[in-house]
Amino acid sequence: MASVAGRGAASTRDELPPLDPAVVQSFYDRMRAVAPAAVGALERDRAGDPGWAFGDTACGRLVRSLDTEGLRALGMWVHHWCMRFYDDDTRVALRLVREIAGRSGLGWTADEVRWMLRESHAAGPAADGRFTLPLAAAGELAPGALRVEPVVPRQSGPRD
Repeated sequence: MASVAGRGAASTRDELPPLDPAVVQSFYDRMRAVAPAAVGALERDRAGDPGWAFGDTACGRLVRSLDTEGLRALGMWVHHWCMRFYDDDTRVALRLVREIAGRSGLGWTADEVRWMLRESHAAGPAADGRFTLPLAAAGELAPGALRVEPVVPRQSGPRD
């Protein structure tokens, strides 16, 4: 697996406002708390039947077991994992990202959204669904809370 984002994505090398290093460290601390359960659930689901309904999977059971803050941390962790290690083996993780992105009321902070956008931007187009969770999270913020426009890659137009 190749690393395509990570702590370097929290830097100021792009047009997004810088994040306080203490804030970024708190994200990593919260993600570390859910990581062991997430890794186990992803591994069990990789070995399971891909046709199972999400609620019947190990990831589905993990999601049901978490409170809102834990679910937000899980979403950030799985997003981070997909952005760092995107390859064909992330199908289960991408499903988890889509399931979390489809939930409302998670209470994302503007800093969390900016961090996820920065990771998505740093990962580049190779990472499928890289804006799924950050854009869903941004959609829950109060108007004007983000202070930046989401960085979505432009599609090339037809050549004349």
